[in-house]
Amino acid sequence: MIEAVNSSWTDVAAHLEAAAARTGADAASGLAFLPFGALEQHGPHLPLGTDTATAAEVARRLAERLDAVLLPPVHYGDTWNNAGYPGTVGLSTATVTAIAVDIGRALVHSGARGLVIVNGDWGNRQPLATAARILNDERLLPTIVLDHPGMDAAIERVRESEPAAPGLNHAEEVETSIMLALDPHLVHTDRYVSAYPVFPSDFGTRPMQLHPFSESGVFGDPATATAAKGATILADTVTASLEVLEGFTATLGAPPAARPPAP
Repeated sequence: MIEAVNSSWTDVAAHLEAAAARTGADAASGLAFLPFGALEQHGPHLPLGTDTATAAEVARRLAERLDAVLLPPVHYGDTWNNAGYPGTVGLSTATVTAIAVDIGRALVHSGARGLVIVNGDWGNRQPLATAARILNDERLLPTIVLDHPGMDAAIERVRESEPAAPGLNHAEEVETSIMLALDPHLVHTDRYVSAYPVFPSDFGTRPMQLHPFSESGVFGDPATATAAKGATILADTVTASLEVLEGFTATLGAPPAARPPAP
């Protein structure tokens, strides 16, 4: 792995040039990994950069395994649903898409073989999927977005507390466990609060901001969080991500398949 932010341009160029000559299982060494996070409230006990820290760690582990280029994370994302909490700083969906596309275009000139975007925030899913579609449809750079594959299954195995809503893991046991595994000094255990709001029947089916439902920004209960649970969640996410990437890396360097015209 080579960490771009701490490397010279000549070192990155040499790394990618060497990767360009490889095929088969070694083709993944031509990848660039982009962690895409958010500056978003995570209750009174977790840092605003929780999503970025998670994406950066998953991306780092993947880049190490695949001898890839690790790009510095994007610390902002589409966090409109948490905009009602001070400290949250978000981007528009169009800006998230544009940033990812621009980075992909730049990587083409660097000689990268493919781009893997490791997404850390739910709000980024749609704009990053759009960016990947643009980069792939225009045949600029093979691109894939990883939305933490394997994480949901790992959560189900280790979770003790009840989720505040199906699929909602925000500033509670899950994310607190992950941050305890990453950097326990950033977790204020003395500030734990539990919050189980009553949501309307159409919650999750239309855009809603979250601050009317939870004063603290917590959705669930962090009390049962442990570093061991966080380590399990991260490890399983990396394992599942590597399995997903097998199919992606197998196509790198091959002529692009015929694609239908964009609608």
